[in-house]
Amino acid sequence: MSQLSTYQGAYELEFERPLVALEKQIADLEAQADPERSAVGLDPNVDFSADLRKLRQSHTAMVKKIYAKLSAGNVVKVARHRDRPQTVDYIDAFVKDFMEIHGDRRFADDKAIITGFGRIGQHKCLLIGHHKGKDTKDKIACRFGCAHPEGYRKALRAMKLAEKYGLPVVTLVDTPGAYPGVGAEERGQAEAIAVNLQEMARLRTPIVSIVIGEGGSGGALGIAVGDRLAMMQYAWYSVISPEGCAAILWKTANPETNSAAAEALKLTANDNLKLGVADDIIPEPLGGAHRRPAEAAHLVEKYIIQTLRELKRFKIDNLLNKRYARLRMIGEITDA
Repeated sequence: MSQLSTYQGAYELEFERPLVALEKQIADLEAQADPERSAVGLDPNVDFSADLRKLRQSHTAMVKKIYAKLSAGNVVKVARHRDRPQTVDYIDAFVKDFMEIHGDRRFADDKAIITGFGRIGQHKCLLIGHHKGKDTKDKIACRFGCAHPEGYRKALRAMKLAEKYGLPVVTLVDTPGAYPGVGAEERGQAEAIAVNLQEMARLRTPIVSIVIGEGGSGGALGIAVGDRLAMMQYAWYSVISPEGCAAILWKTANPETNSAAAEALKLTANDNLKLGVADDIIPEPLGGAHRRPAEAAHLVEKYIIQTLRELKRFKIDNLLNKRYARLRMIGEITDA
């Protein structure tokens, strides 16, 4: 059976099917309780409030139970949810006076990466983020968030401008990986990402990176080197996608091998925090960011404002020393 199905036009995850059934009951009862929407001609004096309250309480309890013990494989599915907020949603929600920057001045403007200056709270900053696309045409144009080398060069061009004007950099990571096509390789995909890693490690301005959905391989790393790396509660961050890992280890990618790979990769926010790869976890609304996008945006905005305020207190040389120490510490092994 497919992992995904459609219910009344809504994107449905397999493990959420009991929730969807309960939500249908609530919607039907709300329709009956509303005289304008009810087609049954019920007595307007009938009070449905007690039944609705009971169903909503059951719904909340079920959401808490399901999301309290999500497997790594299901975390990946939540991170890929069609209704999960993307970079453009966060820009619309809390970035004021956003002015987008286009092109790398070498080849083209990559739609898979959005860059631009704006204001978050009281902080003027540069924002960079992956763009997966909203509708089919948009998704194809930006290759579902898989950037070409010109996307990473555009990001670096913008970062150099931010450094020049003393503005902090905020990056929103959401990609399964860099685009692996022939054209991308011919134009220097690996080199573009490597240069970004080098330049971001020594960029003389604060950098905050947040994994808002998927964080796959070098495609994520190309804009994720900085002073703080945060992950949203149901995001994932790993050297490879579960499907790619399964194809290598088991020579086939199917639901069983994908789930096993997701567990082995330790890709959840909690795993990355324990391993010292991530510095913070940004909580999500109950049931994930796709259920309450506005609340999720508020939590991300709050984290960015607070973190930028902290980072701006450091002298730039001290900040670079701390950034270097943080990067050197990742993957450190100690023999017992």
